[in-house]
Amino acid sequence: MPHDRRPAGQRLRLALVGFGYWGPNYARVLNDLPGVELTVVCDRSAERLAHVRARYPTMTTSDDIAGVLAGGGVDAVVIATPASTHQPLVQAALESGHHVLVEKPMALDVPGCDALCDLASAAGRVLMVGYTFLYNAGVRKMKECMAADVFGQAYYLHATRTNLGPIRQDVNAVWDLAPHDIAIFNYLLDDRPLWASAIGTRVLKTSRDDIAFATLGYQNGVVGNIHVSWSDPNKVREVVAVGSRRRVVFNDLNDVERVRYFERGVTTGDGIAETYGEFKLLVRDGDIVSPKIEPSEPLKNQCMEFVDAVNTGRVPLASGTFGCGVVRALAAIEASMRARGAAVEV
Repeated sequence: MPHDRRPAGQRLRLALVGFGYWGPNYARVLNDLPGVELTVVCDRSAERLAHVRARYPTMTTSDDIAGVLAGGGVDAVVIATPASTHQPLVQAALESGHHVLVEKPMALDVPGCDALCDLASAAGRVLMVGYTFLYNAGVRKMKECMAADVFGQAYYLHATRTNLGPIRQDVNAVWDLAPHDIAIFNYLLDDRPLWASAIGTRVLKTSRDDIAFATLGYQNGVVGNIHVSWSDPNKVREVVAVGSRRRVVFNDLNDVERVRYFERGVTTGDGIAETYGEFKLLVRDGDIVSPKIEPSEPLKNQCMEFVDAVNTGRVPLASGTFGCGVVRALAAIEASMRARGAAVEV
């Protein structure tokens, strides 16, 4: 159920829950957004709250999230806590009438995500999930470069997200890293996967998989492959899309040429080739282009869309429903890993 538009000119009062790994970035962005008042920062750690007061001397701090939600002083909540805490915090915020932006994933299983989406709909509140790469100017440009008239038929996508850590204590490498790439794939293709196949391993000898290779099957035979790792000394943040007319590459670590597209491709044709091996294959070769990308901060873009969704009632791109689709794929990947790579329906 959509919520009503907020009165024009009324400042949006926000609470930030969590000031650990990602919370300080949210605090910086939210504190500078026009039309927004970051009224309180919550965290269970007294040390972290001391850091908040040192950085923002006039900021109210609290270790009592229940008290903040019940106090009536905030309109919306931004949650940047460990993944295993997301579901109960989102539920409490929605049940107390607040709009919510939560870091991914919003819950660690599909029933939990469905319950939160239903709760947000019944309450008429915005539920948005923090998939910052959807608000990355490079990923947006990549989607532009994949327009059907220039990209042709989509063949496959491939993503690599590797580094030495940081190692999470509550989720494995798939739940930590793959949500980014699943979200990017779903956004680029305007689709959700039908099945998943994956394998993982634990080279660091912990209780959680630190390396995984996953394949997602989409409509029309399109496949997306994802490699994630906490134990690779070569940091890579790359997404590749290959179509019949063009190959598009997004490299988040290349500040000079973040996106490149190759006007090269191969398609089937009706002509008669000279040899059997060449039969009906038409190869085209063209330019390599690095399009201009206007610089912007993805986290700021994401927070601005959340504020706009609350103020206008528009559904954000990274809605709760979108986030639930990502978790469905993650659950299928994990089930496939338990079955040693057997395909699992999403």
